Amino acid sequence: MTPHRTVFTLEYPDETLARRVERSLQPEVGDIEGERTTAALTREGATLRVTVSADDLVALRAGCNTWLTLSSVAEAAAGAVHDR
Repeated sequence: MTPHRTVFTLEYPDETLARRVERSLQPEVGDIEGERTTAALTREGATLRVTVSADDLVALRAGCNTWLTLSSVAEAAAGAVHDR
């Protein structure tokens, strides 16, 4: 178990948009993690949770920055599709 953890709760207007963002992010779980950082995704309806865990605070900050950036890009892409 890692000593440091942050959970981001991302809420969307509907479940379809949340599912699209989740599907965009899911392939990255386990793929971009380092030796000191892990991430997990869970979704309940229109709410997506990203949990970033790390061995130290420097790794936690880097992991948070990575996942917030990935989430932002996924939201923009999913939103563009959603608005059509």
